[in-house]
Amino acid sequence: MKNSQTRTNEIPDRVYFRIGEVSSIVGVDPHVLRYWETEFKILKPRRAPSKQRLYRKKDVLNLLRIRTLLHDEGYTIAGARRLLKESGEKTNLPTQEKPKSADVNTNKEIQGLKAVKQELQEIVDSYFSPL
Repeated sequence: MKNSQTRTNEIPDRVYFRIGEVSSIVGVDPHVLRYWETEFKILKPRRAPSKQRLYRKKDVLNLLRIRTLLHDEGYTIAGARRLLKESGEKTNLPTQEKPKSADVNTNKEIQGLKAVKQELQEIVDSYFSPL
C-alpha cells in the first residue's frame, strides 16, 4: 500500500493525461491499461478528436486502486471487480494516512474473505459440474 501512496503523490495536477503518462504513473504497460478498460466498468477515459484516450485524475486513481488489488494484494480480475462492486468504492487511495478502527479492518477482512470464498466456490462448481 505504501507504493500506491507514493504513486498517488506523483500525479500532476492536470485535467487530462495521455495513456503513456498514465502508464508511467501506474507502472504498467499501455496494453494493460487498455485491457483493464474492458474488464472494469469504472474506467471510461474520454477520447480526443484524434481518438487518443484522455484519462482524468479520477481514472488514474481508479487505475492505481486496481493495480494495488491485482499486483500487491493478489486479487484476480474477477475478485477485484467484485470487491470494487461490493464496496462501492471507486478509489481507496487517501492523500493522507487515515487511522483505522478495528471495526473497519474487520469489516474489510470479512468482505475480502467472502469474495475469496465465492471465487473458490465458483471454481469448485465449475470443476465438479456434471457433464
